[in-house]
Amino acid sequence: MRSSLPKVLHPLAGQPLIEHVLDTAAQLNPAHIVAVVRHDRDRVAEAVVSHLPTAIIVDQDEIPGTGRAVEVAVAALPDSFSGHILVLSGDVPLLDEAAAKALVDAHVAEGNALTLLSTIVANPTGLGRILRSDSGSFVGIVEQKDASPEQLAINETNAGVYIFERGALTVALSKIDTNNAQQEKYLTDAAGEILSAGGRIEAVAISDHWLVAGINDRAQLAAAAAELNARIIRSWQLAGVTIQDAATTWIDKNAQLAEDVTLLPGTQILGATVVESGAIIGPDTTLLDCEVGAGATVRRTDAQLAVIGSNATVGPFSFLRPGTILGADGKIGAYVETKNANIGVGSKVPHLSYVGDATIGEGTNVGAGTIFANYDGQKKHHTTVGSHVRIGSKNVLVAPVTLEDGTYTGAGTIVRKDVPSGSLAVTVAPQRNIDGWVAQNRPETDTARAAEKSGE
Repeated sequence: MRSSLPKVLHPLAGQPLIEHVLDTAAQLNPAHIVAVVRHDRDRVAEAVVSHLPTAIIVDQDEIPGTGRAVEVAVAALPDSFSGHILVLSGDVPLLDEAAAKALVDAHVAEGNALTLLSTIVANPTGLGRILRSDSGSFVGIVEQKDASPEQLAINETNAGVYIFERGALTVALSKIDTNNAQQEKYLTDAAGEILSAGGRIEAVAISDHWLVAGINDRAQLAAAAAELNARIIRSWQLAGVTIQDAATTWIDKNAQLAEDVTLLPGTQILGATVVESGAIIGPDTTLLDCEVGAGATVRRTDAQLAVIGSNATVGPFSFLRPGTILGADGKIGAYVETKNANIGVGSKVPHLSYVGDATIGEGTNVGAGTIFANYDGQKKHHTTVGSHVRIGSKNVLVAPVTLEDGTYTGAGTIVRKDVPSGSLAVTVAPQRNIDGWVAQNRPETDTARAAEKSGE
């Protein structure tokens, strides 16, 4: 990956790769989930436990190889456990519950000592090859660096997903060594040991190669992201969501969309965002961990950790930062930025404003160009605006300050003191008109000539 971030922590559809694998494992309701860590173990272990607190963390020692990783994992299981062991890779994120369960069911039904997934690929370079007899029976697995030219021509590859009977696995692991080109303890060598002991092995070919696609570089990560996104989009389309342009729409795995939601081109629904029925999102909108109510419209907006009420309108070119709550039927309009702002039912901030650290009641209108001045250079302060307040254009509300219910402010007002209910606040100086100023100070200009003509 050429990255300071461990491979399994790179994000895919809103989750690190390892979380996809942990989710699939957990969906099978196993007795134990063991995660083997080695490279950058603290960060990986923390991510695993944070997502799945019941996981058992095991450290791999200096003996390299997948075989050793599984060996230390098996050693961490209770001696009383005599069931089957499913082995998943942290960099194979698209394997879903259905495919994993089918493998487990086939393994148990056939009474196999080992069952593994294989897949046919056009370019098998770098992958272990599945070896079969003339009758098609499983014979073994050979890694790329240990394969003969004839074996390299095989395009059925090991998918890296296995399920073992514990007893057979334990015996096989005790017999394999690092005598190979990589000087690693290969898990694949366990297959040969099981065969030698008379155990039954079956390689089950899976037609959907994406389910077992490994991630080893940024190009493969991008390809997997595009494939997973296409599947997520199709699933939502079949669930009643209109997505006008799948090519420019991205939806994270944990997002939730109701029927009759419409996503317009250039939309990203990220994190744990929830969008209710009838809402229209986009075009060119990014929502991260947001809640959008039924019938709301959100256009050309960037929002994070925001709540948008039912039938509210947001955008275009709005920026909703964390802590924004817009009530039902409310409005956040063009070129408005909000943060830690609770805007009540039916209240509107239509244009060119900043609303930070504020509470606004119901039915209030904030005039164009209004700034909630919340920061004194050291601390943030709160502004409270009541219900049915009318704030004039180009106001500055200097926090901490309160405008009580039913108040007005004049255009250009700087509000530094609390405004009582029913009051009008104005701070601008009386207007003074200086007659003849243009002719005296801007003679021979188009403005002066227009004024002279108007006065004739």
